[in-house]
Amino acid sequence: MRPQNLNRVSIVLIAALVCRSVHSQLQVGFYTTSCTLAELIVKDEVRKGFFKNPGVAAGLVRLHFHDCFVRGCDASVLLDSTSLNKAEKDSPANNPSLRGFEVIDSAKARLEAVCRGVVSCADIVAFAARDSIEITRGLGYIVPAGRRDGKISQASDTFTNLPPPSFNVDQLSKLFANKGFTQEEMVTLSGAHTIGRSHCTAFSNRLYNFNRTSRQDPSLDPPYAAQLKQQCPQGNTSPNFVVPMNPASPAVTDTSYYADILTNRGLFTSDQTLLTNSAAANQVHQNAKMPFLWRTKFASAMVKMARLEVLTGNAGEIRANCRVINS
Repeated sequence: MRPQNLNRVSIVLIAALVCRSVHSQLQVGFYTTSCTLAELIVKDEVRKGFFKNPGVAAGLVRLHFHDCFVRGCDASVLLDSTSLNKAEKDSPANNPSLRGFEVIDSAKARLEAVCRGVVSCADIVAFAARDSIEITRGLGYIVPAGRRDGKISQASDTFTNLPPPSFNVDQLSKLFANKGFTQEEMVTLSGAHTIGRSHCTAFSNRLYNFNRTSRQDPSLDPPYAAQLKQQCPQGNTSPNFVVPMNPASPAVTDTSYYADILTNRGLFTSDQTLLTNSAAANQVHQNAKMPFLWRTKFASAMVKMARLEVLTGNAGEIRANCRVINS
């Protein structure tokens, strides 16, 4: 069977799983009658953003992850801070690294012009993540919709709900299990690091201050470490110093992330740590060898993630502006 046909088969299978397993309040084609062009408008804005800056695709995938793991997929990550409240987007986990907000804003403005008060910001984020995976050559999937927007966003909620790059495999497995994911799904979703970039401050401890006995992380490939040191000078905390997560193909959703880990070139501790657990390591090997299988599993895991603690029905609201709650 040709790869193109396999892609179509996988999309159909994923769609079938979605229809059977998704919360009853979320529906495939939710906006078919209320805002027919909703998904096309979001896709168009993602496309325009990607052509201006290919890195925005990774930003939008990460935006979705950071939204769903904190208070569920309710677009709380989009809310601006106020004089009385520091919002999620301004927590150390998100600022200055989180990006893609302008794409969401543009999509929302267009949608409000044609379907006022209909399409939630939470659904826009979910659609945009899917479209970002597609435009970076990942496997497309169907996104059930009907999410509503939350009214609370607190920076403190990110502290225990988002995994820092220093986490080991046991800590990652526990955090993901608390969200309803298996260890295999955790390893699968970690593959999102195949696209995008990282600020040097997220991993500089592996280069200069690893532990009492070793300044440099011994699990890090020495030539790669030397390259990173050139890109990330010691002691520099400027947000302008960034490196690609996956140097070989930073704008392609592929399995080279896993190949990097197998050659000790995982950028974060939380990447390289996957080899320290036999079951997780087996998944790394499998994903590296079977790219189409990983792409299928990744699409399924993204669908599952997009259902986390969603607000539906009369809960929450449909924001007119994704950055502020309705007055």
